[in-house]
Amino acid sequence: MLLVYDGDCGFCRLCLDFARKYLPFMPRVSAWQGLDLARHGLTLAQVNASVQLLGPDGMRAHGARAVGILLAVQPSLPWRILGNVALTPPISWVAEVVYRLVSRYRHRLPGGTGAGTCGIGAK
Repeated sequence: MLLVYDGDCGFCRLCLDFARKYLPFMPRVSAWQGLDLARHGLTLAQVNASVQLLGPDGMRAHGARAVGILLAVQPSLPWRILGNVALTPPISWVAEVVYRLVSRYRHRLPGGTGAGTCGIGAK
């Protein structure tokens, strides 16, 4: 499993630090800036828009669904429950809307620069 994130985004790095500290299981993690995107079947638009989760069996998820799956595969029951709830409609629909809002304004959130440089590669 590979989690791909925006390495230029301070808020994204802050979230990743939180996940590394509190989640018992973390997949391999890589900033998209250090990846051959084409080799992984990803586009610049995809990696700038949201986190990407790639599974060994060809599974692909992005945004709130990727976060939900990451939580659902945790060995800890509370995280698994939270992940499964986040993947279940209508909660999943709300989670995706919230994820898109956070992603859009991540440069203004804690860890962000305020300069709007997150996702700059897509411009």
